Amino acid sequence: MKLIMNWITLIFVVGLMTSVLIQLWLDLRQIRYVRQHRDTVPDAFKDKISLVAHQKAADYTIARARLGIVELYFGSILLLAWTLGGGLQLLDTAWRHSPLTSPLLNGVGVLLSVLLISAVLDLPVTLYRTFVIEQRFGFNRITPGVFITDLAKQLLLLLILGVPLVTLVLWLMLDASSLWWLYVWGVWMGFSLFLLWAWPAFIAPLFNKFIPLDNVELKQRIENLLDRCGFKSNGVFVMDGSKRSSHGNAYFSGLGTNKRIVFFDTLLKSLDADEVEAVLAHELGHFKHKHIQKRIITMAGLSLTGLAILALLMRLPEFYYGLGVSTPSTYMALALFMMVMPIFSFYLQPVMAWLSRKHEFEADNYAMQQSNATTLIQALVKLYKENASTLTPDPLYSAFHDSHPPAPVRIRHLSRKLGNNL
Repeated sequence: MKLIMNWITLIFVVGLMTSVLIQLWLDLRQIRYVRQHRDTVPDAFKDKISLVAHQKAADYTIARARLGIVELYFGSILLLAWTLGGGLQLLDTAWRHSPLTSPLLNGVGVLLSVLLISAVLDLPVTLYRTFVIEQRFGFNRITPGVFITDLAKQLLLLLILGVPLVTLVLWLMLDASSLWWLYVWGVWMGFSLFLLWAWPAFIAPLFNKFIPLDNVELKQRIENLLDRCGFKSNGVFVMDGSKRSSHGNAYFSGLGTNKRIVFFDTLLKSLDADEVEAVLAHELGHFKHKHIQKRIITMAGLSLTGLAILALLMRLPEFYYGLGVSTPSTYMALALFMMVMPIFSFYLQPVMAWLSRKHEFEADNYAMQQSNATTLIQALVKLYKENASTLTPDPLYSAFHDSHPPAPVRIRHLSRKLGNNL
């Protein structure tokens, strides 16, 4: 196959090189900044975090950043291989010579093959992250057997949920009117809302065990908090997070009446009852400020914009030829767009991260009204320590990547609300 260079090729190459250089620059800044502050605990945490714990968090952050650089290089090379290298075209040709003669079935085969091949190629990095980095810092608890079982379950879910979704989307793109992108957007939003509703009760239990909270005193305190906040759920559950990791967390998920509050068992072991209540009050702050609904609306707008852009691009022959595809088709347009889009959506990251951090501050403010602010600070410090979250991230790196405010900024915000100057 002969690559036909055009303006699409130029935009793609320049966009890829620019995003890679920016991400590499940010990663190197993060490594350098964290290393420079490795030997000194920030003043606000000196009586709460030991130097040993601070250094562990720094080393953990640096190790993850270095792996991120490897992923960045590997992902960029793989993207070039799929596109300008002709990988997608070779895959499409193979499916066209298969017994399947329907463009719809060929398209489903190509898209699912891309997902599966990409997952297999990404497997070494995933294994290294889990069984080397997480293991080295004492976080990994997943066994090879559980890891393989998880992969099998993920593959099964892809076949059960992914195949019908991809088939419906391609059918709409092939057979619907010129406004197919509106129909596809409706299907995608319906599928996303279905997953939000189904996740807590039907999907998450495939991977973890959820048992009702059996601590009577803590359960009563939580129920009192829920009543004060006007939050209705289908129960408070404890998840066996320790089956895979020693990291702790808490969340609520689901839509409508199918909402669950979930605590990792690791979190309940590290926090006392007051601190658990404070963490939950923060999570309920997201509910009270309708952050989930706002994020759904934001993602709906972005996905609608993306599909409208795809509808324009797929009409241009140069879109295919400039990205290494010599046989234009609807499904190849979708495959190319899914691969190339992250290069340009990367520039939205600072905006999305800023919005997420804004929501975290609002949730903290709400938690201070419903629980003891000093207790919330204590709980957050414990979580930073238990999860080895660095106290000294590079400010620019954090602005691009961190959905939560850096520890010093967040604690300072809470302390000022209390009248302290940290």
